[in-house]
Amino acid sequence: MPTANIKQEARRLIEKLPEDATWDDLMYEIYVRQAIEAELADSEAGRTLTVNEVRAKFGLST
Repeated sequence: MPTANIKQEARRLIEKLPEDATWDDLMYEIYVRQAIEAELADSEAGRTLTVNEVRAKFGLST
């Protein structure tokens, strides 16, 4: 889910913050957005494991 216009998306994130938001609030929103996009890219590229595969990898019962 690549973003065509990062500046527009950054403005959108800023606009949705409350007036008393901190820099940490903004950094958190950016981090969450980036993490979600990275996970979606991994999923689309087939770089995921099923729950059973993860359980087996860590020796947990399936």
